[in-house]
This record gives sequence, C-alpha cells and structure tokens, in this order.
Amino acid sequence: MKKRIAMFLCATMAASLLAGCGNKTSNTNEKPQNDTAKAQEISIWHDGDESVMSVIQEQVNKELAEDQLTVKFEKKSGLTDQIKLYGNDEESGPDMYLYAHDSLGAFVEMGVLSPITDILEKDAYKDMLPMTLKAGEYQGKQYLLPLYFETLLFMYNKDLWTDEIPSTTEELYTYMEQNTDSAKGTYALVNQHSTAYNVSPVINGFGGYVINEEAKPGLTKKETKEAIEYNKKFAALEADGDYNTVTTLFNEGKAQAIIGGPWLIPGIKDANINLGIKSLSDFTLPNGNSLAPYSGIQAIGVLKHAAENKKDAIKKVLTVLSKPDVGVALAEKANCAPANQKAYDQEKVANNEMISAMKQTAETAQPMPNIPEMSVMWGPTESLLAAVNKSEEDLDTAAEKYQKEAETAIADMK
Repeated sequence: MKKRIAMFLCATMAASLLAGCGNKTSNTNEKPQNDTAKAQEISIWHDGDESVMSVIQEQVNKELAEDQLTVKFEKKSGLTDQIKLYGNDEESGPDMYLYAHDSLGAFVEMGVLSPITDILEKDAYKDMLPMTLKAGEYQGKQYLLPLYFETLLFMYNKDLWTDEIPSTTEELYTYMEQNTDSAKGTYALVNQHSTAYNVSPVINGFGGYVINEEAKPGLTKKETKEAIEYNKKFAALEADGDYNTVTTLFNEGKAQAIIGGPWLIPGIKDANINLGIKSLSDFTLPNGNSLAPYSGIQAIGVLKHAAENKKDAIKKVLTVLSKPDVGVALAEKANCAPANQKAYDQEKVANNEMISAMKQTAETAQPMPNIPEMSVMWGPTESLLAAVNKSEEDLDTAAEKYQKEAETAIADMK
C-alpha cells in the first residue's frame, strides 16, 4: 500500500540526476535552477471510495503545486485498527486521515490527534455547515475539518407515486395504508424499520436519543419510547425491514418509495428508476417537529506528530481543503454534498437534486454521536426495535431490558 515511499524516492533520485546534469561549473555555491530539495509529501489514510479521494487529491495538489507540496491518499482497510497501531508512529503512520466523524472520540482518547485549532485559524472554516462542524467537536475542541456529508432522504419512483408528496408523517401514513398490499408484495414506502440509523429521524424528532453527550443511554427515555411506538405502526406497512429486501423491492418497482441515502444511487440507476428526492426535514411529525435523521460526516483529522513536526505543511493542506473549490469538485465529480456552504452558490451544485435535499436536511439532521460509547449502542438499540416491531414484545419491558444491556456494555468499556 505504501507506494508513496517509492514514488518519493524515485522523484528525489530523478531530481538529483537532473540537478547534477545541469550543474556544469565547479562553483559549489551556485544554486541549481530546479531545486526540489524542499519538496514535501503529506500522507492521508482513508477507508473510503477511492474515486472520491482522487477528486480531493487532484484538487489539493493542483493548488499546492507552487508550494512544492503534495498530498497522497492511501486506502487502509480497517482504518480504526490501523490508527490504533500506527497513530503515534511518525515513520509508519499517516500525517492525516479522512474518515467518518463518529470515530473521533475513540481516536482522541487514544491520544493520537491534535485539534485543528492548534494549526488553523477558525476563520478558515467559518463557512462550514454548523452541523458538520459540530460533528468534529469533542470535549469542547475542534478536531476535524469536515469535507462532505450524507443523510437519509425520502427517495421515490416518479412513475409509481400517484399523488403529491405529503408534508406530514400522518399524511404519509395515510397514503401508505391506501397504497400498500403486502399480500401482493407491493408497498408504498419501505424502510429499515428496525435499524437504529434509519429510525433516528423519528427518535431525534420526538426529542429522544440513543445516547447523550454524557454517555447515558436513552432507551427508556419517555420521548425515545414514544418515537419507537410511533415507528411501529409504519413498520407494519414496510416489509421486513432487511436492507437487501427493501432495496430490492424499490429497485424492482414493487415499492414506490424508500428511506435511504446516496449509497443506493448506483443500484437505482442500474434499475432505470425515474428517481425523485425529498428532504426528510420536509416531513412534520405530530409534535410539530421535523424528522431529524443522523448524519455521517467525512472529515480530516491531524495526527499529533504531524501537527508538531509538519505544522506549516499541514496548515497549507487544511487551508486548501477548507475552500469551497474542494466542495464544488466533490459535488460535480463525485456527487458528494459539500460541508462548505459557499459551494452551494455554484449553480451546478445547487441544481443537484440529491445534494440540495441533503443540504436542506442538514438544518435538522444530527451528527451521529462521536463518543466511544456509541459503538456499543447499536446492538441494544436494534434489539429493542426488533423486539417491538417484529416480536411484538411489550415496549416498556423491552426498553428496560436493553437499557440495562447498554449500561453494562458501557461499564465494561472502562
């Protein structure tokens, strides 16, 4: 994976040969015309789509060419484990990393990260969407620079949906009752109704939570239980809720709509679906609040050793990454929703239906909790949802059971 070392050595050797050929005098004080001694490479590890990383790499390197500075993205499977092993290793580890924000707390607690405020002035990233900046905060410090994000969306087949898209969840439920025939295997809307991420729009919208900033599980919280009970009636009309089931139903034209995100687009395109998209924040719950899904933010973090030993170079890279140009390139070439609000001033970004819907959803969306304890919350939460939606267990009893399971799992982390 470490081709950058070989590339750097080759570039250095080539430069030395060229300099040697060009210097034909015996005056050792004469400076070669093409001095590459100051050339520097910043390594960035990631675990994402390499086509997206290449867009970022190309944009950054273009702007840093005159500084004799380049960035090199390297894909690392199991990035969390890789950072655990090499986060403090200046020789074998990366200078920076690009990853989902919810890993932040674990990395900070490992002591391998430096806040970006140690390197970059706050004015440099003042144009980022507030939700994306919040995702990069931990214990009051800004550790991450957000680049792009994703949220859940209401995605529908324009050729099948027979009415205006509702503006309230109750109107949506009525439409589902009228247009669902499970006996025939056709549905108005399908969703992963027992997956915590996909139920987050309702839980957050009701004022509940899976876990709060103090690492306290919220499965027995009144508002959380109200949300789970409300979600249950929708679940009864949404097939079995399995990812493969709901995506297949939608792509085969057996479901008029699906709750999903950008990751569904390739399959939808292959199925030639006439796709329409609506922001979940456009749907109002009975309590007057909008649906408020979780959001995942892809952001840049800086390893502590790089912040200390390569501060000037890291600052230049972060400065370029914070510009709207990077967001525009991501939107245009990779269909990503930029974190920088100024990127949406460009018509080619604003006119992208999916990206525009995600930006609107960002007004109500909540970043997934970035505390380490969140990692043990998915299991108990989804067990609770499955118990209520599929096994029809008593909500209060099940909530108490899985709240205790979550508390035990958190205690075992200490």
